[in-house]
Amino acid sequence: MAAGRSRAEAPPTLALSPAWSPFRLTFTLTNQRAGGSVRLRLWTHMRAVLTRKMDGRRVSGFVWLQRLAVHRALKDAGFGTEARNQNQPRGSRQRSRPLRDQPFPGLLPENLSREELVDALRAAVVDRKGPLVTLNKPQGLPVTGKPGELTLLSVLPELSQSLGLGERELQVVRASGKESSGLVLLSSCFQTTSRLQKFFIHARRAQRPTATYCAVTNGIPAASEGKIQTALKLEHIDGVNLSVPVKAPSRKDILEGVKKTLSHFRVLATGSGCAVVQLQPLTVFSSQLQVHMVLQLCPVLGDHTYSARVGTVLGQRFLLPAESTKPQTQVLDEALLRCLQLTPSQAAQLPLHLHLHRLLIPGTRARDTPIELLAPLPPYFSRTLQCLGLRLQ
Repeated sequence: MAAGRSRAEAPPTLALSPAWSPFRLTFTLTNQRAGGSVRLRLWTHMRAVLTRKMDGRRVSGFVWLQRLAVHRALKDAGFGTEARNQNQPRGSRQRSRPLRDQPFPGLLPENLSREELVDALRAAVVDRKGPLVTLNKPQGLPVTGKPGELTLLSVLPELSQSLGLGERELQVVRASGKESSGLVLLSSCFQTTSRLQKFFIHARRAQRPTATYCAVTNGIPAASEGKIQTALKLEHIDGVNLSVPVKAPSRKDILEGVKKTLSHFRVLATGSGCAVVQLQPLTVFSSQLQVHMVLQLCPVLGDHTYSARVGTVLGQRFLLPAESTKPQTQVLDEALLRCLQLTPSQAAQLPLHLHLHRLLIPGTRARDTPIELLAPLPPYFSRTLQCLGLRLQ
């Protein structure tokens, strides 16, 4: 019977072609017998947020509804039960690739179109309350830039439309920098934006931290916690504006743009010569946290701008002159490369491990407890913690 089975009765063949982006997984399924096809788009980030916020039963219901939607789409494209009910031979399931093959999962792909960036940002929404929209910004996406560049600010009109805000265009209230990842706070109401900006200004003046970053550092700070206080200025070095420490700034220096900066830090975990550090800036200056960790002789992992200011001789670290040290790719020792399962060429592409994961905003009324906004760590950040054997509560 099996030998005499006609070719027309053979089950349909599935041609599977995945297209991966950090926030969605798109599949194109083609029924080569029936001539039908269907395009499926799974929002991986959105599902993760729902899993975190919902209980087990509701998550199971969400997944089941998604399966029903997928089943209907397959059926419409000509896929019957024959293809879905075929059992795979034991051991045929494809194993997950080793960590070395996926060194930096979760990064935005290069050469994104405007539509793809809007889709990614919409999937990155972690909270919506009234006129406020909170995103978990991917590393490498600039907030502002030159005319014609693809930035967060440049796609806000499209993102506003995509979120159903109509004529109420979103404005940036608070955001992590280009090289860092994490929370971005947007508002579609001018009065709300003004109120929040006043809240952040008053908090800085009172030295109350509202933003908390998580960083992985190459090196372990000598103290488990403390504050880093230094004056910084912007200086043009090797064609780039860089933040440079200034010792004992004069009144004239302050008038010319030198700013006194302050950050609190606390070591959360250590291992393999690295540390997970909680950072809370109490002032705002370009690359403040990166420079502050360099001053602790513990540059942030993936800092290819300021890490060159830390030199090493016979295992002892020291600071090189900031004014004469040009930016260069961060150099990691062989033991750390093995621990991170990276080749030297991969380490040269290591993203900055600096993530704005917590932000406090005011409650509805003046006496209300501040509202806490949270953003989960990027996948590449979690991978690094796994390689280093570090766990966070």
